[in-house]
Amino acid sequence: MTSTETAGSIEAASLVGRSVTVEAPATIANLGAGYDCLGLAVDLPLRVTVEARALDDGPEVDLTVEGDCVGELPEDRSNRFVVALEAGLAELGVGGLDQIGWRIRMSNPIPLERGLGSSAAATVAGLVAAGALAGRDLDTSTTLWLATGIEGHPDNVAAGLLGGLVASIALDNRVEAVRLDPPRNVQIVAWIPERKLPTAEMRRVLPDSVPRADAIANLTRVAVGVAGLASGRADVLSLLTQDRLHEPYRAHVYPELPQLIDAARAAGALGACLAGAGSTVVAFVDSTDESSADQVGAAFRSTAARIGQPGRLSVLNPNAAGSRVVA
Repeated sequence: MTSTETAGSIEAASLVGRSVTVEAPATIANLGAGYDCLGLAVDLPLRVTVEARALDDGPEVDLTVEGDCVGELPEDRSNRFVVALEAGLAELGVGGLDQIGWRIRMSNPIPLERGLGSSAAATVAGLVAAGALAGRDLDTSTTLWLATGIEGHPDNVAAGLLGGLVASIALDNRVEAVRLDPPRNVQIVAWIPERKLPTAEMRRVLPDSVPRADAIANLTRVAVGVAGLASGRADVLSLLTQDRLHEPYRAHVYPELPQLIDAARAAGALGACLAGAGSTVVAFVDSTDESSADQVGAAFRSTAARIGQPGRLSVLNPNAAGSRVVA
């Protein structure tokens, strides 16, 4: 990985008074069989306004949050957005970051620990904001590398940065990401439980090895699924969303999962799967059929009520734009 070329160092103090507003979308990782390599951006955007300020003008991080996760985010430099912001600025040659503070205003509709990429959105937003504040945008490959290093895997951050449907892989010295336009005429019906499922906890339940037949089943579904979506076929979502590498194991600690997936498919969904590590379950429907989202949503609601899983329903559209500076 080659470090970003800069035109010389910048002292952080010179940023004081500058502000920027950025947006980064929620993301759905895996899409079933594409474990740790596929992600889809959806129109649930985190919006952050950040201003650099002098340390004598309040705490190191002055954070205000609206929407989801009020009172749940760290109000110091361990905040994921701040970690990414400062990593991006350091990559761009900004020194003395410990000599300034940040005033941050977040509008966040993305629930934490529900599999919708909340931490990835914060990471990508911080890196995009770093480039805007410094006036030296990070190139895409560097942004992906830094984001993956912070997040631990590229699937969510790649989709959050680039928008659309993204296949990605982290190599020894770079991240390769290939973006496709999001599938046409597809909406996402999401059942978002109140229950949180931390990603680290849901990774611990996965085995170190899997049967060869299961690996082949997933490989073939990813191959056919991505090729089909690239050619405009949304029907391949029925195959892509069938997983044998992670969902069966995660169902041991999330036993409601198979029932919710089966209910969505029985109600006519093109496909249904766990979003990331959960707990959100998503179903893909044909947006040209005006009744399909309602039918799948009703199936989610009735099943969740029967099994005693409180939550809420959200109908989302794919996001093609990715992350951006908005002001």
